[in-house]
Amino acid sequence: MVEFDIKPIRVTNEELIENRFSNILKGNHACAGCGGTLAMRIISKAFGRNVIYVIPASCSSVRQGFIPKSAMACPVFNTAFASAAAVASGIAAALKYQGRDDVVPVVRAGDGGTVDIGLATLSGAAERQTNMIYVCYDNEEYGNTGYQRSGATPPGARTTTTPIKGKREFKKPVPVLMADHGVPYVATASIGYVPDMYKKAYRARRQIKNGFRYIHVHFTCPPGRGTDPRDCVGLAKLAVDTGLRPLYEVINGKRYLNGISKKQYLEPDKYMKPVEEYLKYQRRYRGYTEEDVELLNRYRDRYRDLIKRHVKYTNPELEEI
Repeated sequence: MVEFDIKPIRVTNEELIENRFSNILKGNHACAGCGGTLAMRIISKAFGRNVIYVIPASCSSVRQGFIPKSAMACPVFNTAFASAAAVASGIAAALKYQGRDDVVPVVRAGDGGTVDIGLATLSGAAERQTNMIYVCYDNEEYGNTGYQRSGATPPGARTTTTPIKGKREFKKPVPVLMADHGVPYVATASIGYVPDMYKKAYRARRQIKNGFRYIHVHFTCPPGRGTDPRDCVGLAKLAVDTGLRPLYEVINGKRYLNGISKKQYLEPDKYMKPVEEYLKYQRRYRGYTEEDVELLNRYRDRYRDLIKRHVKYTNPELEEI
């Protein structure tokens, strides 16, 4: 078990705006209203300069641009879909050999390259407790290849490969799987709660300086969801507020619910919004039925029960947003 000193992190939106540093330059190939780019900018502020990014096939590899130009202000390794965690493991071994404990490899992968195609190498790196940070940017689809369903697509969502009734299977609980590997740090985050996302990235980089660290970031994809680009952050917030994307941390095996998700855990009737509030703005749920709502409610309740079995500790210092 990795030992470290966890301290509360105080940050405001104003402080984030004043922090001009970002590994993501202003010119990039992202779609308008891309939540993933926003997440990348905020998280890079927390990670700082001494990082080496490993990016598998994904929207992230498109955002960075094409040779000879780049939207990244740091070293980047582009890899095949399945091999990101394996490549980062090699970089971690090389850095260890060189005695470079000031640099850390960071995997920046989509949900397809994490919960589906890259799950084997991800699990291997976690089991070996490899010194890296793995960030899954979860837009709940294969956004780079035409909006097909992935293992992270929620039930009821219509994609180009589930166009009639939508996906009927539940979303894979990969953050829970990572926590069960016994790694020192796992967190879920959302662009709907930016200070919380920043603090978790900061904790993974600055407070927990060794071992395997995993952050699962939920964001919205306007073309894939069929939504207005201006609604990107608001929709992500609704996903949390309806209990579909709970915010929590797992620190050395201890689970901490964060912010509104803790309130939902304690008083769901008071703090949890109906899932219909989240569905009605998205074309992928257009014409949703009572069966779709029931399916999503069952998924939400199952995930809540899964978290309940693990949440044994609370720490108000860590839960403030």
